[in-house]
Amino acid sequence: MEPKTVAASTKRRWTWLGALPLVLASGAALAHPGHEVGHVGFVAGLGHPWLGLDHLLAMAAIGLWSLKQTPRLRGATPLLMVLGMVAGAGLSLFGVAVPGVEQVIALSVLLVGILLATFARVPASAGAILVIAFMMFHGYAHGSEMPMGSSLLAYIAGFTVSTLVITMLARHSGAWLMQREQRVLRVIGGLIAACGAFFAFS
Repeated sequence: MEPKTVAASTKRRWTWLGALPLVLASGAALAHPGHEVGHVGFVAGLGHPWLGLDHLLAMAAIGLWSLKQTPRLRGATPLLMVLGMVAGAGLSLFGVAVPGVEQVIALSVLLVGILLATFARVPASAGAILVIAFMMFHGYAHGSEMPMGSSLLAYIAGFTVSTLVITMLARHSGAWLMQREQRVLRVIGGLIAACGAFFAFS
């Protein structure tokens, strides 16, 4: 199969994947009664990943780092991030106590920044576990901050959309940089790691 055909197929696949949460959220938001609750939940979920610098940096760093991984891990990373986020949110919403959430979130920013700065490659299975584990803590934080009375489905759909958007924006930007000057990615990784260190030890 031609490279352009593969790229187009991959783009269509992620377009549909990104659209799926929107379809789910629209159903939750428009269902009667309670469509106002669904709308509020979706907007809250959509905005939450953008409002925390630690969340934003971690998602962007994972997206950039995945570009240097095996094709299998690189292709699965956005979905793994979503799975981790949803699993973590589920633990929070079901009242499962997880200690040290904020510390692990800060350390995830630090570690992924280092992985990006060093262009570290890991086995696909280990990378998948790492991505899911880190994103579970981010998802737990999202779940614990869901506004009272919001639609659970709409809220999860909202932060799922944002997670995919942030990840794919980072990957497209990173791919553009890789074709021009890869050292910029190393610098970005170093800056993200520095932010993670600040979060962890401040």
